[in-house]
Amino acid sequence: MNKPIRNVAVGCMVLFVALLVNATYLQYWEAGDLNSLSQHADNRRVRDAEFSRERGAILVRGKAIAESNKSKDQYKYQRTYPQGPMYAHITGFYSRDWGLGGIESTRNSYLSGSDSSLFVNRVIDLVDNQAPKGGSVSLTINPAAQKAAYDGLKALGKNVQGAVVAIEPSTGKVLAMVSSPTYDPNKLASHDFTEVGKVKQRLENEKLSPLNNRAIESVLPPGSTFKLVTASAALSTGSYKPDTIVRGGASLNLPQTTHDMTNENGSNCGGDKITLTQALMVSCNVSFASIGLKIGADKIRAQADKFGFGQTYFTDLDDDLTRQAISTFPDNLNSSNLPFTAQSAIGQYEVAATPLQMAMVAAGIANNGTVMQPYLVDEVRSPDLDVIKKTTPQPIPDQPAISSKVARDMTEMMVAVVDAGTATTAQIPGVKVAGKTGTAQSAPSRPPYAWFVSFAPADTPKVAVAVLVQDAGVARDAISGSGLAAPIAKAVMEAVMNR
Repeated sequence: MNKPIRNVAVGCMVLFVALLVNATYLQYWEAGDLNSLSQHADNRRVRDAEFSRERGAILVRGKAIAESNKSKDQYKYQRTYPQGPMYAHITGFYSRDWGLGGIESTRNSYLSGSDSSLFVNRVIDLVDNQAPKGGSVSLTINPAAQKAAYDGLKALGKNVQGAVVAIEPSTGKVLAMVSSPTYDPNKLASHDFTEVGKVKQRLENEKLSPLNNRAIESVLPPGSTFKLVTASAALSTGSYKPDTIVRGGASLNLPQTTHDMTNENGSNCGGDKITLTQALMVSCNVSFASIGLKIGADKIRAQADKFGFGQTYFTDLDDDLTRQAISTFPDNLNSSNLPFTAQSAIGQYEVAATPLQMAMVAAGIANNGTVMQPYLVDEVRSPDLDVIKKTTPQPIPDQPAISSKVARDMTEMMVAVVDAGTATTAQIPGVKVAGKTGTAQSAPSRPPYAWFVSFAPADTPKVAVAVLVQDAGVARDAISGSGLAAPIAKAVMEAVMNR
């Protein structure tokens, strides 16, 4: 071969290799960004191509709660949600013009088939002249628990505002997550794009904000359920035990003010001197405000942080719950504003928590003192059913939150609350239930918030639950954690235990 021909051959080979490298780079490293609907929402070709793709299913116990079925229009596949309103705040929605939400958004690259881990599948589809297919996402949800939570809130009324979260204490698996009011994601996935726009606008303008996931987005005063944090902090000092005598009575003279701390309905909590267990059983404001003043805001704040306050939790397989609000304990408490410390110790003032956070408090106590990271996605599979990712349970930072001894003492006290205290409506025959009620005051112009947190069985916990009823449209004197929230938690716990 003469030199000119050899040079041409070498040049062609270099160009061919460069072409292969560029194609590999585009197909593997840049595929996600180039094909992502969220990255190129204004690119009609990319948007329509992805919208026409056979998207992977979102599964609960092997049953699809979001799937793509063949359609008779140019977009080839229609995204459907068989139990739309029940799972809406988990699945989110998938629309052409209005983006995505929930798992549809956080796991979009897998569901659409554009993730780099599905590169081999895309190459095979390319060779076979087939459109890319998406992988499936399996969730941790227990369908019976989800239905019990959904039905429980629904039974309170059409426009009830509230949320339910259930967690498996030993792993952090989210077993149920429901927010009310809800919406139908099928209406946002329709191929009638004009109508979809009207529905989206209507949902965004609704006063009750049905698109918001109250389980993770609403931070509200947790009221007396926060006494679990204060009690844990007190027991952790070593100066308190379940039978320690604490202050009771009808009122507490707060320092630096002429206002007194009083109990709900003017109760005296059973006497001027009561045990710490009795204080939790009757939810004595005077007792826990007094304890808060004695141990100080710093100890309560440190305990709250160990339970997860002040942080987000999803770090293993991306953030499966978008727009997660951070629960807070005020950081401005000091010796110059002691009344606020007393109010914070009973879950008022500027203490604010999501239902997820309060479920984590209960789950941490149930799990021998260790709070696990909550997670929704159990595993992700390719279109060929190969496991791509599987979540490994792990604790949140700074664990254990409390010692095993404190966890046992807290469990004993919480069981007393259900057996003979404010939460008898959560009793389950033949099962020891640990729980705590809460009724949090809000603005004078609106009714209080009803809370309940619990776990069961108390000796071998399978589920921890938090229920928030933000507004049920009932009279103020009919609002209580025991009356509105505890029966829902009971139904969820029974569903998990198959009772």
